[in-house]
Amino acid sequence: MRARCQEPVIDVQNVCFHYAQQEILHGINLQVYQGDFVILTGPNGGGKTTLIRLILGLLRPGFGKIRVLGHSPRKTSPLLGYVPQSLQFDSAFPANVLDVVLMGRVERSLFGPYRAEDRRIALDCLEQVGLHELAKRHFSALSGGQRQRVLIARALAGQPKLLLLDEPNANLDAAGTQTVHELLRKLNRELTIVMASHNLDTLESYASHVAYVNHTAEMRCLSDMR
Repeated sequence: MRARCQEPVIDVQNVCFHYAQQEILHGINLQVYQGDFVILTGPNGGGKTTLIRLILGLLRPGFGKIRVLGHSPRKTSPLLGYVPQSLQFDSAFPANVLDVVLMGRVERSLFGPYRAEDRRIALDCLEQVGLHELAKRHFSALSGGQRQRVLIARALAGQPKLLLLDEPNANLDAAGTQTVHELLRKLNRELTIVMASHNLDTLESYASHVAYVNHTAEMRCLSDMR
């Protein structure tokens, strides 16, 4: 249960966003508190991905204000872990699983090659997602569910305070989806999570709140709906 006396770790106030003269988001108000597990749901094209990108600082609102951990999103971006729907990669490029996870250490290793500490952290993150034994396997040889867990490990490698995921269960089978959801429930013990997903039915037992996003947003506490 969230403590109301806390400051929100994500505070979205009256945010609007336009793209090519089309309004994507209008008057969005959203507060996320430490320890929350928030599901962003709603139709395709309703603005879920746009909202996540605004929180990450990859986009700027046309109107309104966003504060993340008390600062503008661009200042706090190194403290945010991000898991996209999929990773665009060349299957001919010989990247193994550990290489992909080490990409999450780039912000921490700007002044030289990866250190032994970076590799230790990356391997620890693979242990967290249950893929330590696949560290040397080629990324392209993994199943869809395994790839998503590697991308989660990559996000964790930056040692974030918040984890944002954009449809991480897209294109996964039922078993892969269940594995990812169970992993996120464990991670939520230490991390605040915001996740875009269509699979609300399978996530109700994991999440604390749901926000229905369709150009506007309505946030509800799931415990009040059960």
